[in-house]
This record gives sequence, C-alpha cells and structure tokens, in this order.
Amino acid sequence: MIPYMHIRYFTGVILSYLNCAKATYRWFLMIISVTCQDKEDDLKVGVKSTALRFGDSTKQWISAFGAASIGSLALSGYNAELAWPYYPLLTAAAAHLAWQISTVDLSDRADCNRKFVSNKWFGALVSSGILLGRLAS
Repeated sequence: MIPYMHIRYFTGVILSYLNCAKATYRWFLMIISVTCQDKEDDLKVGVKSTALRFGDSTKQWISAFGAASIGSLALSGYNAELAWPYYPLLTAAAAHLAWQISTVDLSDRADCNRKFVSNKWFGALVSSGILLGRLAS
C-alpha cells in the first residue's frame, strides 16, 4: 500500500507541472502578441497572427494572458508547497508584466522589442522565487 504522503506528494508534483505548463503557454501568448505587431507584413503575406486577430483590443488580451499566467504560477507554487519567498518574487514578476503591458507602444517595433528583451527579468524573478521558495521550505 502506498503511503498517503507519497500520493499527496505526487499529486502536488503533477498539479504543479500542469499549472506551470499553463502559465508558460499563457505567458508565451502574451509575449508573442506584444512582439509580433507586424500587421502590414502579416496582411501582405496572408498570415493569421494575433496582432490581426486581437486588433484594437490587444492590450486587453495580453492583460488577460498575463493575469492568467500569474494565477497559474501562484497555484503552481501552492501545489508545490513553496515557502513564502516565492510569493513576493511572484508579485514583483506580476508588477513587471503590468509595467510591460501598460507602457508598451504596440505601433513601435523598437518598443515592442525592448519589452520582449525585458522578459529576462520576469524569468529571473520567477526562477529566483522558485529557488528561494524551495530552499526555505
């Protein structure tokens, strides 16, 4: 008979993995929507892009993707039983995404690229939170 703790542990691992995968997918949709604002090129080539699909409501869509990503990461941290350092760093990562979304100029390719490059800080905050949350637990 498998002890209860093993079942609980493996269930937490599986749920954490699935929530982390969801968070990554939602974050990817947000980032690709910011960086791929080549509407004129998409129209010429006939590509069906998120830039064309979302149109004037792109910021609302990427806000929803960002919020869903942070929510999934928070649930992943809970399921993985990460300690308290994870959550302040996740909050900082959420603030970084909010800054990106509120300040990006979707009509300026250079600004979109700068926001894309700044995602290294988002990754650093989340990764540091995972590491410190695991070390403190």
